[in-house]
Order: sequence, then C-alpha cells, then structure tokens
Amino acid sequence: MEEKSYQKLKEKVQPYFENAKPCHDFMHTERVLNLALYIGEKESANLEILKLATLLHDIAHQEQDECKGEICHAEKGAEMAKEILDKEGYDKEIINAVAHCIETHRFRNNKIPKSTEAKVLYDADSLDAIGAIGILRACSFSGSIGSLVHNPDVNVENTKRYSKDDSAYREFLFQLKKVKDTMLTKEGKKIAKGRHKYMVKFFDRVNKEVRGKL
Repeated sequence: MEEKSYQKLKEKVQPYFENAKPCHDFMHTERVLNLALYIGEKESANLEILKLATLLHDIAHQEQDECKGEICHAEKGAEMAKEILDKEGYDKEIINAVAHCIETHRFRNNKIPKSTEAKVLYDADSLDAIGAIGILRACSFSGSIGSLVHNPDVNVENTKRYSKDDSAYREFLFQLKKVKDTMLTKEGKKIAKGRHKYMVKFFDRVNKEVRGKL
C-alpha cells in the first residue's frame, strides 16, 4: 500500500471521529494501528489488508454511540468500509478481506475472526483496553459519567454500568481482567499477559494506598 494512498484515505476517515468519545477517538485508531502492525509482522499477516482494516475499524462507532447501541459499529463499519474502498478503486478481494476484519473485530453474534488479519485486529483492539493505556481509558470513561474515583470494596454483582459506582476499578473487575484470556494470536497472548500483570499490580497498589497501608 503506497504511503500517498494511505494518507489520502486517512484524511477521508478522520471526519468520522470529529465528535468521538475519547475512548474511541482517532488516537485510539492510531494506537491500535501501531500495535496491529507490530503483531501482524510477528504473525506473518498481510499488512496492507491489516492497515486498511485497522484504519477503518471504528468509523461507525460514533453512530453507534448516538443511537445508544441500536446498531453494531462493527457490522455498520464493515458496510461503510466496502463503500469507501470501492470508491477508492481497491480490488474486491481486498475489500472483502478488510470487511471481514472489521465485522469480526468486536467478536459478537457468532461472527468470529477467521483470517490472520482479523485475529490480529481483534487482539490489537482488545489490547488497547488493558495495561497502562487501558487504565487511562477506564478512568477517562468513569470521569465522564461522574463515577467515584475509587472504591476498593466495590461489589460488581450489585452495581451497574453508567452509575456512580462504575469506576475504573469496577471496569477492571467486571471486564478488563478477562481480556487476556480472549487473545487469538501468539504475540497477542504474550502482550496481554504483561499488560494484565501491570493492571493487577496497579490496582493492588491503589487499594493499599486508600486503606492507608502505603
């Protein structure tokens, strides 16, 4: 994929993120792209397909947010990507491969990543939700909804999302600590292991601090 063509496509994509929430803004796309290319090289993926798919994977996320989840950004994004790439003159084979990556990166409704590129995108996107950057994202989200800074005794079973109890720590207990077990590539599993370990140490430190033990 020529750099000039990529930059042209990148300019067309950025407007889709103008009002995006911080957790899924264009900086998220760039982080996922960096990680996807790193993992992709390790996994011998087709980097052209991977680069296109990663650039376009969240173009419908803002639309999903605006309709409060009535549409799936992965499914909608795959349709939009097909139209965009067709207009840009890409081969049908590449377009379909990219669409599969986007449609399955959310891993829902039995739409499972089958190609190497789809598995890499899934892992890279999931990995951005954990580790140090994952904690920052969780804190950004909890702050935006006015939740507690931290509650070491939070009971996940008795709390709800988008409530005052939906802190970064609750997100870790409820969702983030499970991510390492969902990786699909060898390199993704390796990276997830290190990021998970960091989160465990971080929240252990926070809990000790708020209890006056450090």
